[in-house]
Amino acid sequence: MSSVDPERPHPDGTSPQDAPGKFTSGKGASAENEAAQARAAAREAAAAARTLGRQLGVLLGSAARTGGRGAAGAARASGQAFTRLAGRLRSARRPGAGTAAVSADTTPAPSTAAAVPRAGWAGRLRRRPILLAVLALVALPVTLLAGLVLYSFVTLPPLGGVVPEAGQRALTVEADDGRVFATRGAFQGQKLVAADLPPHMAQAIIAIEDRRFRSHWGVDPRGLLRAMWRNTSGGGVREGGSTITQQYVRLTSLTQEKTLRRKIQEAFLALRVEATMSKDDILLGYLNTAYFGAGAYGLDAAARRYFGKGAKALTLPEAAMLAGLVRAPSQLAPTRNFGGAKERADVVLQTMVETAAITAAEADKARAQTITLRTPPETPPGTNYFLDMVSGEAKRLADTTGDVTVRTTLNLDLQSLAEGVVARRMDAEGAKKKASQAAMVVMNKEGAVLAMVGGRDYEDSQFNRATQAKRQAGSLFKLFVYLTAYENGFSTETVLVDRPVQIGDWEPQNSTGRFKGAMPLRSAFAQSVNTVAAQLADEIGIPAVIATARRLGVASDLPNVPSLALGSAEVTLFEMTRAYAGVLAGAVPVDAHSVHAIRGGAPQPLYLRPETRSGTALPTEARAMMLDSLQAVVDGGTGKGARVSGMPVGGKTGTTQDYRDAWFVGMTPDLVVGVWVGNDDNSSMNRVGGGDIPAALFRDFVQRAAAQMARGRKRPSAARAEPAPARDVAPAAAGAAIRGVPEVVDTGTLAFRGRTVRLLGVDGEGGALARQLARYLRRREVACTAAAGAEAGPLRCQIDGDDLASLILAAGGARASEDAPADLLAAEEQARSERAGLWRRER
Repeated sequence: MSSVDPERPHPDGTSPQDAPGKFTSGKGASAENEAAQARAAAREAAAAARTLGRQLGVLLGSAARTGGRGAAGAARASGQAFTRLAGRLRSARRPGAGTAAVSADTTPAPSTAAAVPRAGWAGRLRRRPILLAVLALVALPVTLLAGLVLYSFVTLPPLGGVVPEAGQRALTVEADDGRVFATRGAFQGQKLVAADLPPHMAQAIIAIEDRRFRSHWGVDPRGLLRAMWRNTSGGGVREGGSTITQQYVRLTSLTQEKTLRRKIQEAFLALRVEATMSKDDILLGYLNTAYFGAGAYGLDAAARRYFGKGAKALTLPEAAMLAGLVRAPSQLAPTRNFGGAKERADVVLQTMVETAAITAAEADKARAQTITLRTPPETPPGTNYFLDMVSGEAKRLADTTGDVTVRTTLNLDLQSLAEGVVARRMDAEGAKKKASQAAMVVMNKEGAVLAMVGGRDYEDSQFNRATQAKRQAGSLFKLFVYLTAYENGFSTETVLVDRPVQIGDWEPQNSTGRFKGAMPLRSAFAQSVNTVAAQLADEIGIPAVIATARRLGVASDLPNVPSLALGSAEVTLFEMTRAYAGVLAGAVPVDAHSVHAIRGGAPQPLYLRPETRSGTALPTEARAMMLDSLQAVVDGGTGKGARVSGMPVGGKTGTTQDYRDAWFVGMTPDLVVGVWVGNDDNSSMNRVGGGDIPAALFRDFVQRAAAQMARGRKRPSAARAEPAPARDVAPAAAGAAIRGVPEVVDTGTLAFRGRTVRLLGVDGEGGALARQLARYLRRREVACTAAAGAEAGPLRCQIDGDDLASLILAAGGARASEDAPADLLAAEEQARSERAGLWRRER
């Protein structure tokens, strides 16, 4: 038998494939070659598949035992198998490959003939490239998915690997009268045990989140398919497919990233948890870690956050509401969306009926019960500057883990008033006078912070201009110069000469550019004469002035330079207000504070402020002269704009170079109020000095605060629909009463059978606000009265015993007019602070 080299030319010049008589031409020879190639490829594919299967088995076993230490080696082995297979297939496709020596007269073996059908199938497959491409497209994602599943398995995190931040705690913040007005941080509550879990709570959460929880093994294919179907048919995500077990492992062991890898790991861990924990333990663990909105993590924290009680005391409708929150806690938190939370609770009750957890009668009874929240719907925006300060002080006084309740010094009525007067005055004058920011601090003489405004809008800027901004004090600093002088033998009648002065290289100038000659210190202080203050400081010594400032509580850097006498040092409004409070109190330094008490879970308070705190007494005579000088500023000096009729008032103005800062710190017998006005970029204002907007803000606040504190008026709230009690309503006169069901012209104007009535103190709004008022008044009787002889003027109207103007203003339905009495102005201020009605649209 002669061997033929397939590459060698035939003696007659033809190639072996073309030589007649030597090989079966056409289909016979090619079929035999193809059959041999197909058999070789099939054997190699089978061997590679067996190798790959063995390696995958080794890899999975090794990953289960050692956490994936053998993954790399197995992957290399499987990669080599694929490489060998690919090489064999490439060889099979090359012409002439697979037949190293072929006999010219050898007849096909039976096995060869048996392989012909396979060869025909392989040939047909090669002749259909589209089919090959389809198979490749199907195989690629399947391979990638298998690799992703394998990678997800070998990189599983440990169970319980997600740990809350250490030291994280929540603050429940109370005003000075015990009213809760704010919360901060993440509420953790107490970890519940099985005995603390109400049966209806477990039934509610299972009914709404995972009906087959008791029967599935961690992953619920039926529930997953149902969720996919409903989401597809509904055109969006309407239902989740995760079981309670999957949600539990996601909360405790995984991140919240939305990836396929995390979902695969979630399923693996759910299977592991179901194999190691009981259903009751899984459910309890889930309820202890789930987020229920408004910063509440865990069922007990949510029960205390929303209802002021432990989880064990939850009623059926309360349990249904909490169970409904876990799907969308931020959107459905009842503190901000009570209606949505109630609707969701009704859905939960219906699912409990469908799962036979409760009867239809029990569900109807639960729906009829009133759910009362024990916390305010929203933290008033304006109090956030104060809350920032309280958070830091509470941490310093009681640095402990766990949720705490802080009783603060804040007077909600005065806080609302402070926000209102700042907003009103700055809205009216700020733009034309190029003043964009203002801050206010209100203290009593013991140092308790009663109100604080840190800026125009906390949402725009959290920078607290009352406590954080350091600005030159200007003439406000002269308090320390004159007090030091009075303590060192000078008196209010001591005469100094207002004249040109040079101290070293420094030549102080008066703001007017003129000199007034000889004058007593009382007048020099009242008129804020710079040259006299510079002479006085030079005589008593700058170090002595710095020492006095330190005694009164100023902690900022105070350079030992002559210009310090005129306020060249940068200080905060808070520390300057504290210093002036020390003069009023007569003992320094005043302990400025914002916290009365801090309580944790135990009955014993974590912190309780002592009843009295003594300081160093100021010399009686020096203090009396200083108070007299402060009163002279308001009576006839630079602070005349702060005068309040019938009330003794003292204070001091301060204005820095180029009108960059304007200050006024004033005092009454009971209060000290510090005010700063300026721009954050330190740009100049339009000739705004301390006697301008700052003094006016002090006056606006003080004259109304006195009346408000004397009345003890309860703070109105648009969120709780509480009108401000009607005050100063003129008694009804004969023939002056109008009664009936009115039509709404705007929110300040009503029409009674053709007679138009304008509400006293209300500038009406039209549009949507007027339509809302019309819906509120629909078919309800309103009674309006006026004083005798004033029937044509604005009237005060009542509905169901409540003052209608107060209701409208407290809900943000209108602005108060310039002639509005104090109670209506207070109602408007509260609506501003709560961003109610029209104030939600305006910044």
